[in-house]
Amino acid sequence: MRFEYLKPEILDILNNTEATVNERLYALCNLLRESISYYDWVGYYFRNGDKEELKLGPYVGAPTDHTIIPFGKGICGQVAVSNENFVVPDVKAQDNYIACSITVKAEIVIPLFVNGENIGQIDIDSNTADPFTEDDERLLEFVNQKVAELL
Repeated sequence: MRFEYLKPEILDILNNTEATVNERLYALCNLLRESISYYDWVGYYFRNGDKEELKLGPYVGAPTDHTIIPFGKGICGQVAVSNENFVVPDVKAQDNYIACSITVKAEIVIPLFVNGENIGQIDIDSNTADPFTEDDERLLEFVNQKVAELL
């Protein structure tokens, strides 16, 4: 995997017990955004209590108005329902896409499971068309597996 070099830094961030969970997630988002040139917005959404909606958690990138996303709406909302990775090479080709910025061309969303339950997801927007590969999916699955151990 071409992102293998990031794993030690990811583990260092997540294992830093001096920082809160939110501080670690923010640092993780920042590491991913700074390390991978086509990761322009990186953030977490979490299930909002018992509601059928996601609530924005730590993120880096341009501010977003999408702080609450109903299940089923947009790419993130669809992943909350499907429990499956969703890679969007061209956001313009998606009917159920919530535009965060006119510069976004692609998106990848990977669900986050704790004890088999989908409790959230990592969401990445790219201003580059069709940049995501299987390596991105594997890296983000690894990230979420390690984040799940914190939660």
